[in-house]
Amino acid sequence: MDDVEDIWTDLKPWYAQGDLLRVSKLQYRASSMKQDTNNKQKISTVDVNVGLYTITFPAEVESSIHIAVVQPQCTKVPIIGIVMGDRGLISRILCAKFGGFLTFGSLKSEVVSAPGQPTLKDLLYLYNLRQVAPDTKVYGIIGKPVRHSKSPMLYNEVFKSVGYNGVYLFLLVDDIANFLRAYSSTDFVGFSVTIPHKEAALKCCDEVDPVAKSIGAVNCVIRRPTDGKLIGYNTDYVGAISAIEDGLQVKYNGSRTNVSPLAGKLFVVIGAGGAGKALAYGAKEKGARVVIANRTYDRARELADTIGGDALSLADLDNYHPEDGMILANTTSVGMQPKVDETPVPKYVLKYYSLVFDAIYTPKTTRLLKEAEESGAIIVSGLEMFKGQAYGQCEKFTGLPAPKELIGKIMENY
Repeated sequence: MDDVEDIWTDLKPWYAQGDLLRVSKLQYRASSMKQDTNNKQKISTVDVNVGLYTITFPAEVESSIHIAVVQPQCTKVPIIGIVMGDRGLISRILCAKFGGFLTFGSLKSEVVSAPGQPTLKDLLYLYNLRQVAPDTKVYGIIGKPVRHSKSPMLYNEVFKSVGYNGVYLFLLVDDIANFLRAYSSTDFVGFSVTIPHKEAALKCCDEVDPVAKSIGAVNCVIRRPTDGKLIGYNTDYVGAISAIEDGLQVKYNGSRTNVSPLAGKLFVVIGAGGAGKALAYGAKEKGARVVIANRTYDRARELADTIGGDALSLADLDNYHPEDGMILANTTSVGMQPKVDETPVPKYVLKYYSLVFDAIYTPKTTRLLKEAEESGAIIVSGLEMFKGQAYGQCEKFTGLPAPKELIGKIMENY
């Protein structure tokens, strides 16, 4: 019983001060407690005395304590609700907004007791937990996979720097339609959308920006505060095409004209998903001749017919050489962490391209880009697209002008 009483002795002053980061000391206390039925019973007994509804130990407890709520509808007592796994990360952050009694973070990233568990450093400095309050607006990136994304790092830093009351989360989602139905509260103000949900997200929106409708995919969803309706936008195409044009400007010694350097170029897009649609649309708008290469030819043909281009199977791209000086844009996840040794095309074909773009930015320089540079092509990283599309999303999230210099500075450190 002494161990449990000691834990409550530690908890009580933190609870009185309203500090949500009150469990770091418990790591060491919990490590000395035996994982057995007696301990579970002891905690069950003490929780009645201290006003907590229930505290339970999971089977995998080693150096930390996990606290869960059995009946969260009992709102007259302090509630601790923590969901396990990557999908449960949201519960560890938003407890500060929705009145949770406490949250938990490990002291070191390599010492965690459950998947999805953040470090205390992330809670404090990535998610700015001390600033999260009942009126904080919630944003996040919807995807699968999603933990590779740098969006939470970028947007949370932007929010903090400009004094905007928002928090931005990783949202690992299997079915975006189900997710948006479940999280329909006006507390959830806006979402970034990444692989593989960009096309499905469009169908979930009540209204879609005309450009996004033409592309057939959205990467940004905003909940309109007046009526709660979801509005879909696409900022991918501007970010990617601008980055590619800037890369070509370097080739032409920085000279700028009213005509895009993409005009008349043969522009090959690998992938027919949401990002592929955005790149194909943007290149076509700039006057390029667009070719879609996809693993499934029928999808490539469908997109090509939509935008007025040609189609290839990805296998046929290996022998595709109608001219030199083409542009290549990979919009698939081939080569993304952790499969960094993969590439969508063999190195020998890259000598026919004057510029190669990869939408992936983890890693910053993919195998495709390394081999393209070795083959003499200008390379453009997905990081440039990421920054470009973030300008538009920042403005839609906050209603403020995009802090472009700040975004560039933040991503310099990545």
